[in-house]
Amino acid sequence: MLIDTHCHLDFPDFAEERDAIIARAHESGVKQMVTISTRVRKLDGLLAIAERYPSVFCSVGTHPNNAGDELDVQTEDLVRLANAHQKIVAIGEAGLDYFYDTQTPADQKTGLIRHIAAARQTGLPLVIHSRSADDDMIEILTTESGKGAFPFILHCFSSGAELARTGVELGGYVSFSGILTFPKSEDLREIAKSVPLDRLLVETDAPYLAPKRWRGKRNEPSYVVNTAEVLAECKGVSYEEIARITTENALRIFSRMPRL
Repeated sequence: MLIDTHCHLDFPDFAEERDAIIARAHESGVKQMVTISTRVRKLDGLLAIAERYPSVFCSVGTHPNNAGDELDVQTEDLVRLANAHQKIVAIGEAGLDYFYDTQTPADQKTGLIRHIAAARQTGLPLVIHSRSADDDMIEILTTESGKGAFPFILHCFSSGAELARTGVELGGYVSFSGILTFPKSEDLREIAKSVPLDRLLVETDAPYLAPKRWRGKRNEPSYVVNTAEVLAECKGVSYEEIARITTENALRIFSRMPRL
């Protein structure tokens, strides 16, 4: 069994064949999926998908590339929405993205800190997006953890070793996507080797970043199998063992999500 801890089933890429995509996930051994929020204002669509499929759960939050559009969303709004729906198992994704110059760092930091507070209050994990922002992310995570612990996931990890190390030291989890399988990702595979087994997760970030076996195609939850295979090689364990470990880790961090 595998859990795709991060996908975007509400994106238009999946609209015409969502039933088939979820069926293929189940057939490949991916028994549960978390479809991740990028805009709080689109939560109703996410919830409709999660409520239709017993194996699908969701989050609530604002992607950093949309941060300026939802500055009116306060911590109390995130907490209220998260506590109103059992299908919501996480906060986010929120974070810092300095690769795309679409939102100011100030707006992104404001949103991130509000999401951190919501994760701390609800006990739900914060799904963190961090791209080209290692130093600021390390500073914020360290400072905010000093104010009170909160569960978090460094999703689609492609950053440096110091951020991975800091995340683990602060109690976070590190999630690897199809990037781990790319031929030029040697450094990332070395980082994966250093992450403790009990802090590892796998994801697709579908429809983006299809792993090597399906490179160039639209990604989907069933493809997380290839990422898990490569992660198993990195850690020197069998595929069956990495599937068991990452599933147990996912059920631990997504504490509201039942085992199906």
